[in-house]
Amino acid sequence: MNQINIDKFDYELPDERIAKFPLQQRDSSKLLVYDKGKISHQSFADLPNLLNPNSLLVFNNTKVVHARIIFHKTTGAQIEVFCLEPVVPNNYEQNFAATAECIWNCTVGNLKKWKGETLRKKFVCNSIEDELNVDKIENNEGSLKVKFTWNSGLSFAQVMDVCGKIPVPPYLKRESQEIDSERYQTVYCKPEGSVAAPTAGLHFSNDVLQRLKLKNIETDEITLHVGAGTFKPVKTKFVNEHVMHSEHFFVKKTSIQKIIKHIGNITAVGTTSVRTLESLYWTGCKIKQNKNIQNLNVQQFEPYQNNFKISAEESLLAILNYLDNENLHEISAATQIMIMPDYKPKIVNRLITNFHQPKSTLLLLVAAFIGNDWHKVYDYALKNDFRFLSYGDSSVLIPA
Repeated sequence: MNQINIDKFDYELPDERIAKFPLQQRDSSKLLVYDKGKISHQSFADLPNLLNPNSLLVFNNTKVVHARIIFHKTTGAQIEVFCLEPVVPNNYEQNFAATAECIWNCTVGNLKKWKGETLRKKFVCNSIEDELNVDKIENNEGSLKVKFTWNSGLSFAQVMDVCGKIPVPPYLKRESQEIDSERYQTVYCKPEGSVAAPTAGLHFSNDVLQRLKLKNIETDEITLHVGAGTFKPVKTKFVNEHVMHSEHFFVKKTSIQKIIKHIGNITAVGTTSVRTLESLYWTGCKIKQNKNIQNLNVQQFEPYQNNFKISAEESLLAILNYLDNENLHEISAATQIMIMPDYKPKIVNRLITNFHQPKSTLLLLVAAFIGNDWHKVYDYALKNDFRFLSYGDSSVLIPA
C-alpha cells in the first residue's frame, strides 16, 4: 500500500451547509450526477431515468434502533448508555427478541458519575408498567459491557423503542426529535441493528422505487448494521495508520444469485452497501482458497495484502457452494474493510451516496471510485448550494 496523507482529503465545510433536518419530501433533494468526468445536477426524483434498464440496484435494509438510553440517578446526574452491538445473545434477532435480559457493548456518557450501582428507568409500553435496569459487567476495549434486565416479558426491541432515542449524528448538534423516528430510517428498512442510518437510502420514496420497477431496474437488499465508528474521523497523519471499525453483514443466497446475473451492471446505494458487496468478494476468495475456512471476517487491509486472480463470479460461486455444503440460506460475517484510493472495486460499478465529512473514511471510499475528481465533485456541490452529510443531498457516481 502507498502511504496516503489524510490532509489530501480535507476541504472547508461551513456549518451552514450541513443539513440539520430532512426536506419535506424524501425525493425532492438535489442529485449531483458525475458521469465519467462530466458533472451536472438534477432532482433525486429523476434517478430512474439515469440508470440502465436491467441493471441491479442494491440497498442496505438495516433499521436504526433507539440506541441512546438516558438514565437519571437520584442525585440528579444523567447517564447516557449508547448500545453498540449485542453480546448475549450475540445474534441481533435473538437479542431483540429477548424477554427478560440481554448484554450489550455500550459507550457510556458521564461514566465517572456511575459508581457501579444499578441504574433504573421506569417505562410504560402497551399499557404495561415496567422498569429497565442496567448493570456494569466489564470494560471491553473502549466500550463497556452492560446487562439489561426487565420483568414484563416484553421484547428488548419493544423496551428499547420506548426507553431509547434515535441516535442522530453528533454533527447535527441537536437532540433527536419526533421527525427523526420516521425520517432517519429508509422506507425499506427491516432488520434492526444500526446505530446510524445508511443515509444514501433516505432519499428513496415509494414513488421512486415504483418507477425504478417500471424502468426494469432490478433491486435487491443486503444487510450491514452500521456502527458508531462510521462517524470516527481519521486522526492519524497517514490513512494506513487508522484503525477501521468492524460491522456485521448478512447476504442471502438468493441475493448472491441475483448479483452474479448482474455482474458489470451493479449500483450500490450508499457506502455501507459498497462495504458489504466488496467484502462479499473477499469472503468468497477466502472460501475458494480454503474450503474448510472457519473465520469469514474481512480484516482491514486484507484486500491490499492478497492478489487473488479470482473473478467476481468465481468468488460469489464459491460462497454459494459453501452455503449449499453448510445448508445455510445466507452468508454472515463481519467486515473491517477499508476502501481507499488504492482499492479497485470488484463488484460495484456505480455508487449513490451523500456528501461526506472532510478527512473521513467515507470520503476515502468516494476517492476509490472517482480518484482525484472527488475535488471537482465537492467543489461543484459547494458552489451550487448542495446540502451536506446525513440529511443532505445526494450524488450518483458513474466512473469511467
